[in-house]
Parts: sequence; C-alpha cells; structure tokens
Amino acid sequence: MSKLIICNEYKKSKIEPEIYGHFSEHLGRCIYEGLYVGEDSDIPNTNGMRNDVVSALREMKIPVLRWPGGCFADEYHWMDGVGPREKRKKMINTHWGGVVEDNSFGTHEYFELCRQLGCKTYVNANLGSGTVREMSEWVEYMTFNGVSPMADLRKENGHEEPWKLDYIGVGNENWGCGGNMRPSHYADEYRRYQTYVRNYNGNTPVKKICCGPNVDDYEWTREVLKTCFDHSMPSQHGFMDGLSLHYYTLPETEDDWNYKGSATDFTEDIFYQTLKRGFFMEELITKHGNIMDEFDPEKKIGLMVDEWGIWTDVEKGTNPGFLYQQNTMRDALVAGMTLNIFNKHSDRVKMANIAQLINVLQSVMLTDGERMIKTPTYYVFRMYAAHQDSTLLSSELLNNPTVGSGKNELPKVFESVSEDRDGVITITLTNNSLESAEDIEIALTKDGGSYNICESSVVTGRMNAHNTFDMPDVVKEEEFKDYSRTGEGFKLTIPKCSVVSVRIRK
Repeated sequence: MSKLIICNEYKKSKIEPEIYGHFSEHLGRCIYEGLYVGEDSDIPNTNGMRNDVVSALREMKIPVLRWPGGCFADEYHWMDGVGPREKRKKMINTHWGGVVEDNSFGTHEYFELCRQLGCKTYVNANLGSGTVREMSEWVEYMTFNGVSPMADLRKENGHEEPWKLDYIGVGNENWGCGGNMRPSHYADEYRRYQTYVRNYNGNTPVKKICCGPNVDDYEWTREVLKTCFDHSMPSQHGFMDGLSLHYYTLPETEDDWNYKGSATDFTEDIFYQTLKRGFFMEELITKHGNIMDEFDPEKKIGLMVDEWGIWTDVEKGTNPGFLYQQNTMRDALVAGMTLNIFNKHSDRVKMANIAQLINVLQSVMLTDGERMIKTPTYYVFRMYAAHQDSTLLSSELLNNPTVGSGKNELPKVFESVSEDRDGVITITLTNNSLESAEDIEIALTKDGGSYNICESSVVTGRMNAHNTFDMPDVVKEEEFKDYSRTGEGFKLTIPKCSVVSVRIRK
C-alpha cells in the first residue's frame, strides 16, 4: 500500500490559474468550425462563436487562451484581420495544409471570444517575418485609449474602448519555424522588439514572454538569458516576465516526424513508452529551471510551457496538415500526470497551454458540424480546475511502486495537493498502471481526523477508450466512491488506468 503524507500546515507556492491554459492556432479546424462559425451559421452561436463550445469551456474554467499561433504567428500580419470581413486579405496557410486563410477571425473576434469565455488574453506577435513597428502598432491598436492612429482605427472598426491584453509572446519558436535564429541573435532581437511593447493608460503592464527552448536545448536557454540579462540594469529582469518551453510527447518515435503512431491503436508497451516520454516534462522543468535560477534566483520570471501534449498521427482520411487526432485514456493520464508536475513546480511554472483547444492534437473537444463531444482530456482539466489560484501543499508519496519496464519504467502514481482560500484541500492522482488498482493511505500531519470528503470524481477506462460522435460518453467524469475514513485521514483504492480527484474540508 502506498502512503501519501500531506503536510497541510506547510504551504508552498501559488498555483497560477494560467497553468491550466490553452492554445488556439489557425490550424486545421481549431478556429474555423471549432470555435468560430460566423454569425450566419445554422449552428447556434453568439457573435459567431459556437455556444456549445463556449459553454463547455466556461464549465472547464479556461483561464487563458493563446492565439494566433504557433508557427502561424510569425507569418501573421494583424492588419489583414481587422476591418470589414469582406475586405480582409486572403492568404495561404503555408504551415498547415496549404488552405486559404480568409482572416475572418482576427483581433476583434479573438477578444470577443475571450470576453465570452471570461479568460485572460495571450497574443503571440510576429517577430519572424514582421517588424518592430507592426508589433508596436498592434499593441497600440489593442490597448491605447487616447488619440492615436491605431486607437482611431480600432474605433473606426467598431470597438470604442481598448481591450485588456494580459500577455504578449515576442515571436514563437524562433529557433525553428520563427526564423531559424541562433539564440544570441534572437535574444538581441527580443530586447529590441519588447522595448516597443508599451504600457498605455496606466493599465496593468502587459506581461512579455520571450521565446525559450525547444525541449532539452539547454544552450538556447542559457544563451538567451545571458544576452537578455544586463547586470548593470538589474531591475529589468531580462526584459521579460516569462520564458517559453515547448515539448510534445511523441508516442512511438522521435526520429521520423512523419510517423508518430496511432492515437487509438497502440500496444501496452507503446502506452508505457508514451507515459514515460510525458514524464520527461519533470526533467525539462528541473534542468531549465536550474539555469533560470542562475539569472533569476528570486523566480520573478515564469517558465511558460505554452505548447505541450501528445502528438500522434492524424486520423485516417483527414488532411495531414490539419493535425486532427482522437483522444483516449492515454491522453487523460498524460494530461493528469503533467498537470500534477506543473503544480509541484508552480514556484517556477506560471503558465502552460496544452496544444490545442479543439480539433487539433490533444484537444479537449472535437466537433463535426453541429455536433460536439468532450474528450477524456477535457474531463481531466475540469476535475483539476479546483487547483487554480490555490496554494500548493507539501506532499510526499511513500512506497510508490513502478510500472512499465526498462527504459519505460516510471512511478505508478503521480499526485499533487493544494488548498484553496476556503480551506478546501484538493488531491489529484493518476494511476498509470494497466494491470492493477492501487491502495493509497492518505495522512494529514495536522487535524487529519477532522477532514471529510466533500467531492470526489474519477475518469477511467481501457487504455485506448475514447469518445466518438456516435458514442460520446464512453469516457467521462464520474463519482468516485472507493474510499474510507482512517484516524489520520482516508484510504483510497484508485482504479487502474485512471485519474482521480478528491476534495476534503473540515
């Protein structure tokens, strides 16, 4: 039996809501058909945004949404996406499928979507093929409330008041699709571009995110920070509020990007290999975080994991450039495990954005015309929402066995624990085993006997169980009942291949 010790009198870092963030790119059917159908669509919508999708995302408590990319961001020119839609420029989406992008979803539509969702805004600006002026004028267009060319243009286009821009990414993957730059060159460009991200009207400053590493490129992290940090200007903190990190879990191979394995048809060995590759996030955060500590020991700069998730082969018969894939219990376990890792590193990780929101990669929803289904990953995010804005508690899992074998061996159970402002403690756990349930004794170091379970839920099923449009409820969140009281807390029996959330209070 495993034992989870919760030191509930020892409070650690705040779990920022943005750790549970999402990413929407002009890619496949994420924006068009997924989020936006237009005001004239037969699909019920409000100002063009799908009502069913917006309602489900609000229920999931989406905290922040990154847009418009991704690789698309460094080819996106924002002026093409404002003004009357019938006059907006059309372009070819060279990154994703070679389809026509008509720019009918642009700046105004994005902020309208975020208004409906009630979430924070994160715009990724074009450094790769854009200009400093273009970025600066976009910030002015979005946020300035005075008399200026861009503020006047925004008003002419129908929005009198400025919007609240919470985050801006200064370029994306500039080590690759964003310009194939070397770290010192990008860092010099970052320093120049971010200078012109002005904070207008005395509003809360826009938080600036610097392009960080691809996976384990520790040289990129070090060189970018070395160039950005000016020790003669210590108050600048590297001119940034966050450094991005991108890591995708490729189930079968990291050598041939044309073959990553099926989203639904895989063996038990591939299942464990996928989870072990997801577990690599722990090492990435630790090692990149150690480098960041050298420059930013006070942890004023957040590590922003603004692209993560499972990337498999597309579903048969779909456009390979649209990255449409199914979503199984394997995805749910990777999501639950990764979110627990983020929680436990919340002193450094301040935002994360799973890729992507809908119809692309490890999405939380899929659509087909007027139909919409929620994926296993959706239910994990909904279960874990209670961690948002809570405080991480010190916890340790003892006698935790391992699963898998050889290079694919990893801990059987992953957990994280937090306490909200009302004193409610949320415990989330994944059982990564395909073979057996796990008994876990939970002991609180303070007043353990005075707590009661007030909510409990589970997402479980076969490793490749997934929802379809004909069978939308194969995997869903259900009440978890397999627990009992003990003198110090509780005993749980967590099913194999499951994600569990238990909430307790006095």
